[in-house]
Amino acid sequence: MALIHATCVAIAATGVLIRGASGAGKSDLALRLIDGGAELVADDYCEITVKDGHLVAAVPLNLAGKIEVRGFGIVPLPFCASAVVGLVVDLMPEADVERMPGTTTCTIEGVSIRRMELNAFAASAAAKVRIIAGQTA
Repeated sequence: MALIHATCVAIAATGVLIRGASGAGKSDLALRLIDGGAELVADDYCEITVKDGHLVAAVPLNLAGKIEVRGFGIVPLPFCASAVVGLVVDLMPEADVERMPGTTTCTIEGVSIRRMELNAFAASAAAKVRIIAGQTA
């Protein structure tokens, strides 16, 4: 098991692992996805394991059902304990997001997963994640 700095939500049966530097908008994007029907898995840190060739993100026990609302603090939310990751979202400034990237996958713990780059604060960010997460691999 590896502990990584990321937030994870589940959109239907697809775990979406959101990575980025502190302040990049991981929790903000997760909140918008949750407001649109996603479920919280873990905020800020995820336990990562490989099971039957799939990457699984789980919530560390001390973070279960908690998410940061910047400007307010930590709040409780319903959550699911784990999700099979089907999409990795790497957050970055808009100027650094490639318009037509050459690679749309990454490898974590030996598992290849779809990946997209995104500015978390773009108005369309949550819609983009929902569209890509909903596509079959």
